[in-house]
Amino acid sequence: MVSFMFSKARVTERGAILLGKHVACDGFEEARPVRVVTHAHSDHLLGLRQSLMHCERVTMTPATKDLIDVMLGPLFLMMGDVKTLNYEELLKVDDETLTLHYADHILGAAQTLVEDAEGTRILYTSDFRLRDTPVIETDVLVIEATYGNPRRVRNFKGSLEDLFVSLVETGLKKGPVYVFGYHGKLQETMQILHTAQVKVPFVMPEKVFHVSKICERHGMRLGRLLLSSGDEGKKILQSHDPYVAFYHMGSKGRVGEDAFRICVSGWEFSTPCREVGRNEYIIALSDHSDFNGLLQYVKESKPKLVITDNYRVGDAEMLAKEIFSRLGITAKAFPL
Repeated sequence: MVSFMFSKARVTERGAILLGKHVACDGFEEARPVRVVTHAHSDHLLGLRQSLMHCERVTMTPATKDLIDVMLGPLFLMMGDVKTLNYEELLKVDDETLTLHYADHILGAAQTLVEDAEGTRILYTSDFRLRDTPVIETDVLVIEATYGNPRRVRNFKGSLEDLFVSLVETGLKKGPVYVFGYHGKLQETMQILHTAQVKVPFVMPEKVFHVSKICERHGMRLGRLLLSSGDEGKKILQSHDPYVAFYHMGSKGRVGEDAFRICVSGWEFSTPCREVGRNEYIIALSDHSDFNGLLQYVKESKPKLVITDNYRVGDAEMLAKEIFSRLGITAKAFPL
């Protein structure tokens, strides 16, 4: 029975997650008529141009479409037939059904569930944080493995959000604070600070600004945002008064060198906050589940077979071994 289920899902050498007979997620597969984009991070947009040109349909949540329009340009998705799906909205794909389910990761992130003609439920989690992600019961589970090693566990006490706010407030007493992270994570930090009523200007470059405006359109509350290239933003940046600037991680070596700097990273496990230089810190705010969260999802999902994503960054082979040894569920890392 389990060996038969290996035909229901796999991860290809090009990073496409294949579910059932018709659906490919987060990578291009020419034999699949439907491509799903689970969220707008680059390692899940693989081969998107090819999918738009060759697939019958490319589907994603409305928020993911809006983010891709900002990140890749409004004309990019017009190359193909794009259909947005709300969470739990049903799409028939020949003799299979497709639904997207909420994933706590970045705005618009989705789990993908395919149910085939035989009633087999096949799920791809994509990236997720267990805290607010609904666990979907399934027969065949394809799961991310970013922190698939048993050493990747966060046993921190207290609120990381409160710690982050406190660290920013400490920095603001000295002057400007620069926060570095990736799209989605940056907007989460803005929301944390806005909720905590940190009342200083939030300044950012154009791409971060426009991504943030999409997040606001879909319900996030981020506060008053200023373009670093705008007149008011330029004036604030030149004043050296307290403000918080938000920049993509790739800009870390180019801006804010003399400011109080905070890098937001999920790769911190030994301590919630670590000083790495004079007025420079790493804080362990993650939008991925740690090892325990991954194992908990598998346990609650009750699959007969688990496939761990061995294409993207992570520890898929170790996670598969631990799933079998701890839960007794057949698990395999793909691609081999």
